[in-house]
Amino acid sequence: MSHPASGASADRQQPDPAPVVRPVSSWRPDDGLVALGVGIAATGLGAVLGLAAERAAMGRTRAPAVDPDGDGRGGPALGSVHGEARIVISDGVPLHVEVDEPDDAVHGPDESLAEALVERLGNLTRNRRRPTIVMSHGYALTLDSWHYQRLALRGRFRLVLWDQRGHGRSGTGPAGASTIDQIGRDLAAVIDAVEPKGPLVLLGHSMGGMTVMSLAAQRPDLFRKRVRGVALLSTSAGGLDKMDLGLAGFGRLAMRAAPTAVKVLARRPGLVARSRKLGNDLETLLVRRYSFGSTVPPQLVAFAARMIAETRVEVISDFLPTFSTHDKREALSAMREIEGLVMVGDRDLLIPAEQGREIADRLPEAEFVLVPEAGHLLPLEYPGLVNGHIEGLLERAGTGRSARRRARTRRTVAPAPRGASLKRPTKLTGGKAS
Repeated sequence: MSHPASGASADRQQPDPAPVVRPVSSWRPDDGLVALGVGIAATGLGAVLGLAAERAAMGRTRAPAVDPDGDGRGGPALGSVHGEARIVISDGVPLHVEVDEPDDAVHGPDESLAEALVERLGNLTRNRRRPTIVMSHGYALTLDSWHYQRLALRGRFRLVLWDQRGHGRSGTGPAGASTIDQIGRDLAAVIDAVEPKGPLVLLGHSMGGMTVMSLAAQRPDLFRKRVRGVALLSTSAGGLDKMDLGLAGFGRLAMRAAPTAVKVLARRPGLVARSRKLGNDLETLLVRRYSFGSTVPPQLVAFAARMIAETRVEVISDFLPTFSTHDKREALSAMREIEGLVMVGDRDLLIPAEQGREIADRLPEAEFVLVPEAGHLLPLEYPGLVNGHIEGLLERAGTGRSARRRARTRRTVAPAPRGASLKRPTKLTGGKAS
């Protein structure tokens, strides 16, 4: 399968098209880079659009790089963890899937064959009872955005991660096929192909959470029969057309202009060539502002920027309109009897915390966690907190202990110290740590 961005070299050889004056409402692309930059950067998707514009202007694809110095936190390099690669076809589009199998029992030299077989049989039985964890990533990211969760869970559970259509190493469908309903069907295709039987726990971040909701709308029977737990992180069930992205009313205006602006970028990369001089300033200002709510290692900012920059402008353009019409509130009813986890950052400028609260209010079995000083890329920014709460979800899902038998959990957690990113969260009660 060719890389989705192949053919960029051909773009490089063609001259920029002649300027065409074409009014679009009261905004014209030929008003210049300043107006374009304001319109794009004013949306909460500025991180996505700005870096995509830079990549489009370069007219080539940058290969994903792995930082040899690690993640800046003492762990392995971001994006360096891989599993068994598979291809799943959904509506004619090849989807890149990776599977991490749980560790099998390995007998030592002093064990008899019979003892080894008994141990292996017990291990396989336990693994069969454990749910398979399926992870769906967000907009303009890749499956590598689950880096820390993958490290924490691999070996103990069967993990299935996939690149959404148009992202990472997956193919791209025809124009107009990048919708929330379609990626819900894509997730169904992945599950049917890779894990057709057995219990499931579904993790979704941002657009990945919308993917899970879309699946629930289309396959409520799957949730009733097989899904034991759902984690929805930094996501929305609907109402994104009303979000202001941290810019009061102006953000809504800019959001309406964003699809048109990105289509212009897709057709005329030369229009934004001058933005390249911003270089690292774009990366720092846009990615830091719209992805994180606290100070993070530079490796993390660069990692997020690379994933964003690798997403083709055409894909960004095709997905944008679907967010304003996304409404899967009714689909949440399929998850009411399932153990759940809803996590949001209080500094998320893309999908505000109120969106997470709305989801949690519709899920009686869900734990709602608000993380102070956290932005949109919560699984990367505070992996210890996220991993700790996912572990709790898996424990509840594995034991069948109902959330109804305990108090409905709604809490704010204090971020773990920077040097203790893998510790469980500290609960806050009445504003004081306990």
